[in-house]
Amino acid sequence: MVENRIAVAGATGRVGRHVVTGLEQAGFVAVPISRSVGVDLVGGEGLEDALYGVDAVVDAATGASPDQDEATRFFVAAAQNLHRVGSSVGASRIVSVSIIGVDQFTAGYGVAKQRHEEEILAGSVSAQVVRASQFHEFVPLLIAWGTDGGVSRLQRTRIQPVAARAVAEVLVEAATADWVSDPERVVEVAGPREEDLAALARLFVKRTGDSVQIEEVVNEADPDHHLYESGALLPGASAKLAGPTFEEWLDSNDRG
Repeated sequence: MVENRIAVAGATGRVGRHVVTGLEQAGFVAVPISRSVGVDLVGGEGLEDALYGVDAVVDAATGASPDQDEATRFFVAAAQNLHRVGSSVGASRIVSVSIIGVDQFTAGYGVAKQRHEEEILAGSVSAQVVRASQFHEFVPLLIAWGTDGGVSRLQRTRIQPVAARAVAEVLVEAATADWVSDPERVVEVAGPREEDLAALARLFVKRTGDSVQIEEVVNEADPDHHLYESGALLPGASAKLAGPTFEEWLDSNDRG
């Protein structure tokens, strides 16, 4: 087996690109897995060649659709293929990123991620799930998705956001650490402090000069809206907390 080779599923994504950089800076060979390099996680095309000789896999891939059924099909197929091929080539571990509080969702993308976790943890290769809080990078996306007529309506949400780069650092550490025995199956990483989503959005538009108005709402059509409001999606006491704060992130080179 070629030493120090670690595959990164979703290598061009928001977290995956930082994982690739972190692995390379630590002296590992990062093997990208994405459609852009001819590897299909769902269909399995190119996956055996991509995983040949790797010792571990970081799964940071995300489905393109927010639809529960489509996202579930993507995550289940991807997890099963990573385990099937990873086991055949002798990979020692799979480390997969997920979302803090995802086990509490009853509908939508959150349920799809529940199935993803189940498949990752049930496979033949030793696995760990790293649940992350919402990323700093999602705030401008949420503003854009909620904007209509110059007003962005955002669900009332208590969050403890974290930078995608900080999540990647935890994934790199998990993928490269010595596993004397099976690791803790699920761990959490979040930002340094609790925040209010609408307040972060207002800070973002003020800092960037955007004219959009931020309005905080309660989306009662969402059966899980109470999770956002109650703080049920905040990290537990044992979570790893990592900077920067959202405001520090706004001042950094990572923004955008």
